[in-house]
Amino acid sequence: MRARRCEMCCNSCKYMSMGAGKIADGSNGCVAIDQYHLYKDDIQTMKKVGLDAYRFSIAWSRVLPGGRLSAGINKEGLKYYNDLIDALLVEGIEPYVTLFHWDVPQCLEEEYGGFLSTLIVKDFLEFVELCFWEFGDRVKYWITLNEPWTFTNHGYIQAIFPPNHGSTAPEPIGTPILHHRSSGKSREVAFKGDPGNEPYIVAHNLILAHAAAVDLYRKQFQVSQGGKIGVTNVSKWFEALNDNQDDNDAANRAVDFMLGWFVAPIVTGDYPPIMRQLVAERLPKFSPEQEKLIKGSYDFLGINYYTTNYATYTPNPSGTKPSYYADQLSTFTTERDGMPIGPKGGSDWMYIVPNGIYKLLVHIKKTYRDPLIYITENGVDEINDKSKTVSEARIDDMRVKYHQDHLFYIKKAIDNDGVNVKAYFIWSLFDNYEWAEGYTVRFGIFYIDFENGRLTRYPKSSAIWWKNFLATPILLRARKRQVEETEDVVDVSVKRLRSGQGYN
Repeated sequence: MRARRCEMCCNSCKYMSMGAGKIADGSNGCVAIDQYHLYKDDIQTMKKVGLDAYRFSIAWSRVLPGGRLSAGINKEGLKYYNDLIDALLVEGIEPYVTLFHWDVPQCLEEEYGGFLSTLIVKDFLEFVELCFWEFGDRVKYWITLNEPWTFTNHGYIQAIFPPNHGSTAPEPIGTPILHHRSSGKSREVAFKGDPGNEPYIVAHNLILAHAAAVDLYRKQFQVSQGGKIGVTNVSKWFEALNDNQDDNDAANRAVDFMLGWFVAPIVTGDYPPIMRQLVAERLPKFSPEQEKLIKGSYDFLGINYYTTNYATYTPNPSGTKPSYYADQLSTFTTERDGMPIGPKGGSDWMYIVPNGIYKLLVHIKKTYRDPLIYITENGVDEINDKSKTVSEARIDDMRVKYHQDHLFYIKKAIDNDGVNVKAYFIWSLFDNYEWAEGYTVRFGIFYIDFENGRLTRYPKSSAIWWKNFLATPILLRARKRQVEETEDVVDVSVKRLRSGQGYN
C-alpha cells in the first residue's frame, strides 16, 4: 500500500527510484496501485468479496519522515492511516497492521547504517510507540516485522534489496537458486558489505527491535487497548534431494537457517543449536537481559508460505569465504532427476507444492511449543503477459487450485495434528508492485489495469471463487492425483478466512 511521493524518505524509495539495474522492468513503486487515493473503493471491494480482515503496513517514514520524533511528525500520514482504519472498521473489516515492512528511513540508514547498528532499536521504539498511541484504540492485531529473513537475505547477502550489500555474483559452491521475492533478471554485481557477518548482525538487531516493541506494548498499551502482538516470518519447506541422512540433515538445517533463525530466539531465548555450531563466534550472543526480553515476545506467530525446495548436503571446499549460505553446508534446487518439484508459477522461485504448508505447520507446532498461528501470506503469481486482453488475463484457474489445495492441507494440519491456525490471508488482494520483480508478475485475485491510466480493478476467476467460498461452506474434492492418496470430499471451510494486501 505505497502511494507516497518518491522523495527519498526511505531506503526502498531511493532504491526503486534507481529503476534500471535494480528492478526487473526498470519500474518504480511510487504510485503502484494508488490505494492511497482509492482505498474507499477498495474497501467496498473487500466487503463485496466477504473479507473480514485486511492486512496492511504503516510506512515508518510516512509518519516520521526524519526517522524519529524530534525530526517531526507528518500529520498527513497519520490522517491517512486513521482514515483507512476507520473506513475498514465501518465495514466490519478488522485491520491487521504491520509496523516494519523493510523501509528504513533513509536518514537513519545514512546516519548509522540502519539495522547494522543497535541504535535502530531506540528509533524503532519511538515509531511504534507513536503508532500504538495513534491507532491502538482501534487496531487489535499488531505485527512488528514482516519477513525479517527476506529483509536480511535480500539486503545483506544477495544484494537484491537496499542497502544492496552482499554479492549478486554466483556462490562459490553449488547452483544458486532464486529466493522469495527476488528476480531472475540480470542486475549489476555488488560486493559491498560482508555476507559472512553483516546478516547475523542485522538479524540480531531486528530480533531485539521486535522484542523491545512487544515489551513496550505489553507494559504500556495491551491491558487498556486489548490487542495482540506478534511477528511474521516467511519460510519455505525443504525436502531432502536424496534419500540419505546427509540430505535429510541438510533439509533440517535449511529450515533452521530460514525459519529457526528468527523464531527460535523468541520462543527459546537463543538461536537454533545448529546455527551456534556452524556460525560459531560470528553469530551474536544475547545477554541475560536480552534473553529475558526476547523469550516469549509474541502472542501469535505470523507465517508466510509460498513454495518448497529440495536441499542437498554440500561441504565447503577449502578456502571458502564465510557466508550465510556456505554456513549451511547445503545447496538447493527445484528439480530431482530432471523433474520439477511442482507446477511453475510466474516468478522464477515459485513452484507450487501444497503439502509443504502442511509439513511446515506441523514442524512449527512440534518444534516451537504449539503457538497460535496466523497465516499472513499465501499465494501464487503468473507472468504479466501484456499480449493478453484483460478478459483473458482474468482467467486464473491455477490460482483457484493453488488456494483450494493449500486450504486442504491447512485443514488437515488443524484436524489431524491439532495445529492452532486461526487466520488466513491471501497474497494478494490486488496485483501489485512486487519488489525486485516490479510489474512483471501478478499475484492478485483482482486484476489491475496498469495500462489505462486509471488503475481499474477487475475480478479474476479466483476473486469470484473466494466470494462464493466465503458465502457458504464449500466442499472441495481432493483428487487422488492432486492432493491425497484417497479421493475424499473434505470440508475445508475455515471459521475466519482472511485476505490481505501488503504495501500497494
